[in-house]
Amino acid sequence: MRWLGGQQSGNIEDRRGLGPVGVGGLGAGGVVLALIGYFVFGIDPSTTMSVVNGAAPAQQEQQGVRGKVADQQGQFVDVVATSVDQVWTQIFRQRGETYRPPAAEVLYDQSTVTGCGLGQSAMGPFYCPQDQKVYLDLAFWQELETRFGAQGEAARAYVIAHEMGHHVQNLLGEMDQAQRMGARGAASGSVRLELQADCYAGVWVAHAPEVSGGQVALDPKDVEDGLRAAAAVGDDTLQKETSGRVVPDSFTHGTSAQRMRWFRNGVTTGDPAACDTFNAAQL
Repeated sequence: MRWLGGQQSGNIEDRRGLGPVGVGGLGAGGVVLALIGYFVFGIDPSTTMSVVNGAAPAQQEQQGVRGKVADQQGQFVDVVATSVDQVWTQIFRQRGETYRPPAAEVLYDQSTVTGCGLGQSAMGPFYCPQDQKVYLDLAFWQELETRFGAQGEAARAYVIAHEMGHHVQNLLGEMDQAQRMGARGAASGSVRLELQADCYAGVWVAHAPEVSGGQVALDPKDVEDGLRAAAAVGDDTLQKETSGRVVPDSFTHGTSAQRMRWFRNGVTTGDPAACDTFNAAQL
């Protein structure tokens, strides 16, 4: 994957080194629920945290360092996120609309306070619509390779672009549409939302070289790495790994085949309109 020398917006909030925060208002039970939801059912951790935190007192927000970062891992996130923002800025402009980047891409260690409750590294990367921030514990990259078998920078870029795809959905009101359709099941709003975010990640891949002036680009092998990452986090694959059986009624993200198909759809068409999972007859 080509990215070194790419533009950096500095929209990074670096909380690394601040140390983990306690469970506080979320409670140990809430953390366990979120972890089970993510690893067993693939439920977006922000969903679990929001429910558990409904009646919990708010914690004081951690203050990270804003701006560009010096280490290569942090720079990678900044370059990819900046490229994703540039692509969606152009797409929104062509639609006569204005794109607003996420409030920040937050880098943290182990746990951190979010607008959706307490974030834990074991939940994996996630987007919180309440504060419009993307949360990343970069230790997840190692797990992405060892546990999920998705290696390479392109797999990491897919994850970032997918989470930022949720921000696009938040701006367009598609998160609200998904909520009205239900949170679980093979044809639920949650599954449609996640598959659309996969497709939006593919749209970024299609436009990144042109918009970045060739500074950010994925070749066919990189796309295959992204597809492997998408396949690794399919509901059926995760359920087989954790419980040995597949329960479609509990799906929240879609099957591995579906996630790969929608990601590829975004790559090949480059058209957000081709990502309309909400009106798709077949997912």
